[in-house]
Amino acid sequence: MAAVAELSSPCCYKTQLTVPRLLPATHLLTRRTPSRVRSKRVAIHCSVTSNQAPVTAAVPAADQAKSRAAECYGVFCLTYDLKAEEETKTWKKLTTVAVSGAAGMISNHLLFKLASGEVFGPDQPVALKLLGSERSFEALEGVAMELEDSLYPLLREVSIGIDSYEVFQDAEWALLIGAKPRGPGMERAGLLDINGKIFAEQGKALNAVASRNVKVIVVGNPCNTNALICLKNAPNIPAKNFHALTRLDENRAKCQATGVFYDKVSNVTIWGNHSTTQVPDFLNARINGLPVKEVIKDHKWLEEEFTVKVQKRGGALIQKWGRSSAASTAVSIVDAIKSLVNPTPEGDWFSSGVYTNGNPYGIAEDLVFSMPCRSKGDGDYELVKDVIFDEYLLNRISKTEAELLAEKRCVAHLIGEGDGYCEITEDTMLPGEM
Repeated sequence: MAAVAELSSPCCYKTQLTVPRLLPATHLLTRRTPSRVRSKRVAIHCSVTSNQAPVTAAVPAADQAKSRAAECYGVFCLTYDLKAEEETKTWKKLTTVAVSGAAGMISNHLLFKLASGEVFGPDQPVALKLLGSERSFEALEGVAMELEDSLYPLLREVSIGIDSYEVFQDAEWALLIGAKPRGPGMERAGLLDINGKIFAEQGKALNAVASRNVKVIVVGNPCNTNALICLKNAPNIPAKNFHALTRLDENRAKCQATGVFYDKVSNVTIWGNHSTTQVPDFLNARINGLPVKEVIKDHKWLEEEFTVKVQKRGGALIQKWGRSSAASTAVSIVDAIKSLVNPTPEGDWFSSGVYTNGNPYGIAEDLVFSMPCRSKGDGDYELVKDVIFDEYLLNRISKTEAELLAEKRCVAHLIGEGDGYCEITEDTMLPGEM
């Protein structure tokens, strides 16, 4: 196999695609098999001046073998060598997004949104690093093939792998979707232990190789405690950078408000755990700028039916469609990211499961707990202080807090707090986690 190099400058050895248009390039197309062994990129060295004709650089057979374990995939293994004056002045610096469970249904909806510019904006080039398993590797190749075929101008790199230490290298965003689903007869404690080990390992990998300011969104369930495990195993990354996804619960709460379209609903908070103990907050929520309890006079409906509808929405969807809510989960991940990279509208807020240390609400520290947040659009957030509580809301928050404390005791062995022991007796798993 030979690689043809069409060059416009004296040297070519570059692996990142940072430009919006296709220019003459060194083309190296590789297909590979799963490997846990770290490998070096295949380099094509050349030396021509700008007035010389294109040259062909032969790739030794040994290097071809190494290329099967390269990080890049297909057309995304193209390398570009540009003069400084040719580099775009309008696009931002490449951002690197790692996604676990990348061959799954949620990712199948999410990855194309990330690649299209819908999430980070029309001037933000993206590199996608996709993590799968040995069993899912061929499916992962299929995902990469579809991304190739979609011709997204902003998608500059795609790499696939099964080693989190390779895939998370230099990641600026880590979307941790992959997790073991709950099987028949499996107790919540068993799922906490199995998935907890996955997220402990991924936390260690992020700590070792990701950007020091990586933003992490944990989707795999039980996501609150998985996020806690992950951050405890990544001490070099700020705990504030870890999120558990509760945005789908917030979105579901907004669409349950009666008599109005959901764009009229604001200031919705999901408090606590992503489980049936979650607390959709109608006390602080607003419809057309007015408190919900002033608009909806049936407070009994709010306390009894509204909350249950939000909690059981996923189960109702499964009964109708026969599958879990992969598409709307992907949309909620997009919403969660956009809420961090865009300024929060004046007076509004959003929900995210975040670290409780220093919170102003009196919630137990050292948990990942869904709370109301605001962002300036810089990827960071602050907790909202201007919220009110009544006895009903406080009682509900106490229940979900107690559940998260119990889950934390179950995984003590994974967060450096001694032996874990479980006393969880109530089944609060959301439909779709089974």
